[in-house]
Amino acid sequence: MVFIDYYKILGIDKNATEKDIKKAYRKMARKYHPDVNPNDDEAEKKFKEVNEANEVLSNPENRKKYDQHGKDWKHADEINKQRQQQSQQQQSYRQGGFNQGGEDFSDYFETMFGGAGKSSRQGQRRPQFKGQDYNATLQLNLTDVYAAQKQTLTVNNKKIRIAIPAGVEDGQNIKIKGYGGEGIQGRPKGDLLITFNVLNNTAFKRVKSTLYSTVEVDFYTAVLGGEITVNTFNGQVKLNVKPGTQNNTKVKLKGKGFPVYKNEAVFGDLYITYTIKIPTKISEEEKKLFEKLSKLR
Repeated sequence: MVFIDYYKILGIDKNATEKDIKKAYRKMARKYHPDVNPNDDEAEKKFKEVNEANEVLSNPENRKKYDQHGKDWKHADEINKQRQQQSQQQQSYRQGGFNQGGEDFSDYFETMFGGAGKSSRQGQRRPQFKGQDYNATLQLNLTDVYAAQKQTLTVNNKKIRIAIPAGVEDGQNIKIKGYGGEGIQGRPKGDLLITFNVLNNTAFKRVKSTLYSTVEVDFYTAVLGGEITVNTFNGQVKLNVKPGTQNNTKVKLKGKGFPVYKNEAVFGDLYITYTIKIPTKISEEEKKLFEKLSKLR
């Protein structure tokens, strides 16, 4: 197995924070995404490398294993277990007077990965490993995840129909068990790991299930009060503006936000901020009226 420098693929150093990794991954994933580079085999290869690098480095446990064991990081648990067993055996040999040029650690790697080390000659079976996990990125618009939906993906020439719950967030991962690579020597298949890239194609700002928007209110309605029509994510509603409404006044519309992930019957709230539009051109008559009003106050 050839060593792959995942840090180099994402263009970051080994001291990168989780935030640095996430930012670098999004940048590279967008750059090499198949939708941006249709029929570009090299870009598709890079896209797969970027996803693989993110799978390892964005998971603290996987990253630790990778930093310690490099290309053999997936077998870190087996390596550590074998090291512990070997240490115990060597200690036992020394206590029993046997350790005269006994096994060295290279025999372990020969045993694990197909060599004919002393352990193999003693008839021990090689460990069997679960199949390789596959990674995929699915790009969706914010309007796509307002309601649950189903999509068909093609992975290694196989079509997989998946259910996407409402409320999925940008950067969120889901695992589909058993849709990865074949296991070795009868072990289980790997899993399919899907990362969602949710693009906001609306005028709303989203924070989990809460939405935010800004609505412009004309000066006279703000002063005198009145009724306005505002957009929500799934339609329009009418609001009553109180007389004397100030700039940056916030109004909460309960239940008009985004569906809660895996609980799509429950919705967050929508917060609307009013911005008061001051007239830029006024007639002489209006000016005189404003002057009278100022004197009254």
